[in-house]
Amino acid sequence: MGTAERRQREKEQRKTAIIDAAERLFFSRRYEDVSMDDIAREVELNKATIYLYFKNKETLFATIVLRGVEILKEKYLACMGAQAPGIVKVALMGQAYYRFSQEYPEYLRLIHFYGSERFSGENPYTAEIGKGYGTCRRILQDAVQEGIDDRTIRADLDPFLTSMYLMTSFMGILSMEHKWKLAIEAEGFSYEQFAGEFFRFIMPALSPGEGSHRMDVRDFAAFGFQVTEPPAPKKRKGQEP
Repeated sequence: MGTAERRQREKEQRKTAIIDAAERLFFSRRYEDVSMDDIAREVELNKATIYLYFKNKETLFATIVLRGVEILKEKYLACMGAQAPGIVKVALMGQAYYRFSQEYPEYLRLIHFYGSERFSGENPYTAEIGKGYGTCRRILQDAVQEGIDDRTIRADLDPFLTSMYLMTSFMGILSMEHKWKLAIEAEGFSYEQFAGEFFRFIMPALSPGEGSHRMDVRDFAAFGFQVTEPPAPKKRKGQEP
């Protein structure tokens, strides 16, 4: 390896070390509670060195957000590659988003925080983050189109609008404020039940009418989808026990 190649490799290693150190801090603290001085101490570098790689804290934070978006994109691509009908791929992508939230909760937290209007559109990573999320939405749109083509999804639905409805629904469920989770639990349901029941709720709206191509959510289990049992009906006041 020549001198130039060795120096380039060292630069990449140092950049990765900076990102890793910042990630540890952002995962354990709020954005406002992390400074460039903190990151410099964590990575054991001079702060001036960090500024050679990243313009400011916002740029460094966006780099970590992009890591999370890339993980989600890979999960969506894996779902799209499944040998399954289109409507099942849609369900698998919703499940993948949920599993992402369980496996990488801090990435999800940072992604949602970055979506707030406090960050500058001039950040060079903002476009990359938007492109990554846009790719996820387009993969979902392709799954909807496959479902229309294989007749497991209604032909009168627009693939773009449907993918937007679904993507924003996934995001809304997974970014739910704690007070709403408490409201769900107060009624005797777990948050996991709530999230799982979404598919039982939404799939009939996507499915065609009666016919050989109509699928029940229970049929999705054969393709790796985790089917949840419907919650037991609650007793209403005045009902016999």
